Amino acid sequence: MSPSECPDQRVAVVIPARDEAARIAATVRACRAIPRVDLVVVVDDGSADSTQDHARAAGAVTVRHSVTRGKASALETGAGVVAMRDYKDGPTRLLLFIDADLGDSAASCADLVPPVIDGVADMSIAAPPKQAGAGGRGRVVRAARAAIAAATGWAPVAPLSGQRCLTRGAYEAAAPLADGWGVEVGLSIDVLVAGMTVIEVPCDITHRVTGNDRAGKFHRAAQYRDVLWAVAARRLRGRRVPRKQLDETRIREQSPFHAYRSWQRPTEPAEAG
Repeated sequence: MSPSECPDQRVAVVIPARDEAARIAATVRACRAIPRVDLVVVVDDGSADSTQDHARAAGAVTVRHSVTRGKASALETGAGVVAMRDYKDGPTRLLLFIDADLGDSAASCADLVPPVIDGVADMSIAAPPKQAGAGGRGRVVRAARAAIAAATGWAPVAPLSGQRCLTRGAYEAAAPLADGWGVEVGLSIDVLVAGMTVIEVPCDITHRVTGNDRAGKFHRAAQYRDVLWAVAARRLRGRRVPRKQLDETRIREQSPFHAYRSWQRPTEPAEAG
């Protein structure tokens, strides 16, 4: 279905934020400019600054956690707010998860919406360019990519990207979300295990750089821990595509920025060829 065939489809942006007063207003304004976005929800996850005030002034609906609960909880709160505000006589909004520190570059996430509206994928994921000044040696990225590939056969370019557009069905397939910084890996595994399709889309977005100082190393250590927890929890629950259902041809022939689905749902006819 082309966008012109679903003119009523709207998109809600959900932004988890903590101590982002310096950037949140620019991020919100950029998100409001994305076509089809008619709702921006900022979940202030226990900020000690004026994040909520700046977000509201920029035009967002704001919700505040009195204490910090983590990224996954903030996303779930935001998705709940969107569900309460969905139209009774229209299609359920798509969810567009955006990180709070993107600033003006958040507008580039507009490219994530068409693949989902067109039915190419149930979830699209932003693949950002390599950012100058970023620290780390890619250990967390490699671990996340290997874990997703082991569970689903898919080897993503940007396994930790937080910028994602997804249907309500894809979100529900992953709920409850993995804790902390493991949320992205959990989303990818859960959506693919549910037999849905994902695609990565190059997006010209820029984050606040995490360097090689003590704070940067602590952040990456926490990220690595949460990724391992998310993967371990899914292994314990047996949440992976059974080997007999994996399409080995798809795995061998997958290429970056093309839609990927790890297995054919039994209710669907087999693909030709």
